[in-house]
Amino acid sequence: MSALFPALAAGPAGGDRPALRFGADTLTYAELAAAAGALAPRLKDAARVAVWATPTAGTAVAVVAALLAGVPAVPLNPRTGERELAHIVGDSTPGLVLAGAADDLPAGLASLERVDVDVRARGPVVAEPDAAESPALIVYTSGTTGPPKGVVLSRRAIAASLDALEEAWAWTADDVLVHALPLFHVHGLILGILGPLRRGGSVRHLGTFSVEGVAGALGEGGTMLFGVPTMYHRLADAVGSDPALVRALAGARLLVSGSAALPVHDHARLGAATGRQVVERYGMTETLMLTSVRVGSDPRPGSVGLPLRGVELRLVEEDGTEIGALDGESVGEIQVRGPNLFSAYLNRPDATAAAFDGDWFRTGDMALRDPDGAVRIVGRKATDLIKSGGYKIGAGEIENALLDHPDVREAAVTGEPDPDLGERIVAWVVPADPGRPPAADALSAHVAALLAPHKRPRTVRFLAGLPRNDMGKVLKKALPGAATLDD
Repeated sequence: MSALFPALAAGPAGGDRPALRFGADTLTYAELAAAAGALAPRLKDAARVAVWATPTAGTAVAVVAALLAGVPAVPLNPRTGERELAHIVGDSTPGLVLAGAADDLPAGLASLERVDVDVRARGPVVAEPDAAESPALIVYTSGTTGPPKGVVLSRRAIAASLDALEEAWAWTADDVLVHALPLFHVHGLILGILGPLRRGGSVRHLGTFSVEGVAGALGEGGTMLFGVPTMYHRLADAVGSDPALVRALAGARLLVSGSAALPVHDHARLGAATGRQVVERYGMTETLMLTSVRVGSDPRPGSVGLPLRGVELRLVEEDGTEIGALDGESVGEIQVRGPNLFSAYLNRPDATAAAFDGDWFRTGDMALRDPDGAVRIVGRKATDLIKSGGYKIGAGEIENALLDHPDVREAAVTGEPDPDLGERIVAWVVPADPGRPPAADALSAHVAALLAPHKRPRTVRFLAGLPRNDMGKVLKKALPGAATLDD
């Protein structure tokens, strides 16, 4: 396998080409190679290193240094609670924790030797190890079904996924990526930092998301924007009254949304205002990127596109029977295989074995495929597949139908036990005007008219807001305990 970062290997020859910009911290490729080169030798004796993954240049330098040293890095979410942090540290047993000099680390990291990252340090250029299958990163899952599991990602998997995206997105060294994603997760760290560095391009990280920040960075030469649906929703809210934002988005070469489905009405609002299509893609921590809408293809709201190069994808019934039909209606679980897959769950051979059907990884996501093979996600098998009245119904299409109603700001759909139907469809709605929520019957009729009568919500509950995680995903398991507007 070739080096992950060919542009870094050039060292001083990389010159003044910009690599990273985080606020006032700007590093050229030569400066990044020197800063990572100064840090890498201090890491070589560690089996693993933890990285306090704040949205700073220091985090990027720390991860690059670990990759150059051939030492797996464990990104830590700075907002992680003490119990989860103790589990991650105990499970991954890092020898060091890398952090910014000004970072105030929690007591749970006190037992680890601390190494402060200096983005202005200068050291020799370090050659990358030639070990494609060696662990590069250990990224912990969100822990929605138990304690977080450490997903071991090899250098081979990272390279394969980023190179497939190069093809799908026509990603080049001329691209300037803008984003404000957290750096402890696949989306922000691997796609958002390692992706531009592998291509030899540059990244401008906003630190925290703001409409003004996006408009400014894109307006100053940004060509690509990565975000999650919450971010694009806020941009869609703003385009009607912000001409500078419209110009900035219209001037971008590529707008990408991921980590959750982007509602169809936000696609429509952004497209109408800017003339630009928001591209959706699909992936997981364990698989990295699996599918994407291609650059230059026709708009496909609600679709995550075709499998990427090297990715094999199939849908299966509950009994494991493969669904061969590309009819846009047959729903099954997505299973995948390819060079982009993770190596194992750290210290969990049982969980690793259970995650596979032969050599096919069970994603737990339910989808259908259009006649051209494009994939449409309908939800998670555990939370978004509703079996009601003999039908298999995906929550996602009902959510999009609800969002098409002018009095609905946000919506989530779940199933609840029902003695007659097996499960009844429950809609959790954030009204556009909390003081005047729409009538529940009107919302049910709206869905029935757009989709089918058996897909209408039987129960509607109004909330002030939907519970979400750091990536903007709705925490559906927290919905039953959420306070409604009637409480």
